[in-house]
Amino acid sequence: MSTLTVNGISKSFYGVKAVQGVSFEIGPGQIMALIGPNGAGKSTCFNMLNGQLRPDTGSVTFGGHDITGSAPSEIWRHGVGRTFQIAQTFGSMTVRENVQMVLHSVNRRLWGLWSPLMAGYAAEADELLEAVGMQEQADRACCVLAYGDVKRLELAMALANRPRLLLMDEPTAGMAPKERNELMSLTARLVTERGLSVLFTEHSVDVVFEHANTVVVMSRGQLIARGTPEEIREDPLVQEVYLGSGAFLETSGIGQ
Repeated sequence: MSTLTVNGISKSFYGVKAVQGVSFEIGPGQIMALIGPNGAGKSTCFNMLNGQLRPDTGSVTFGGHDITGSAPSEIWRHGVGRTFQIAQTFGSMTVRENVQMVLHSVNRRLWGLWSPLMAGYAAEADELLEAVGMQEQADRACCVLAYGDVKRLELAMALANRPRLLLMDEPTAGMAPKERNELMSLTARLVTERGLSVLFTEHSVDVVFEHANTVVVMSRGQLIARGTPEEIREDPLVQEVYLGSGAFLETSGIGQ
């Protein structure tokens, strides 16, 4: 049984077809990359899966539940985690408090003067921080962290609702090559340890071909290819779509 089934979703804006009839499935333990040139419709597709946008047509099913058009908070409670291109953390809070805040939301508990945030779920927060290699920095303010560590913290926060699927929007944007590989290697380890599935968008094709086990390619709102990294490298239509992108050709081996 697939974790996520996307069936013929489409979205238009003022008559412009941003996404047209896209379908694919993600199975348990799968790391899938969604790639394409600028304007391909990746972000629109991604946002329909997480509830930021409602598809005009088609359906999205997660774990047997129809989540088409559901609010992001509802999809999150079904077990879908999300990280963002620009990390969504609170700089004035400590690393631990950032995770505790999410855990309070997961457990639907409020806090106030009579119940300080730092008093709840500290052990659970530390467990999540240990999973991403951030426990030693638990008491540091988020605002002083290196960018790579902020991304690790965001990953810990995304794991707080015990997701079965993790959506990662350009997870390595703005990171140095070494940091990119470390973050995605960590993600791959968590997939194995926690039984996750991962769908991520990414412009860095070196990250895609190194860490994804399945790649789907979009162009002009349509899905044009799906396969292993090796199959995508050799696909003539993918080569045509990316023709002129030296970074892609050099990294992927296309044209060599």
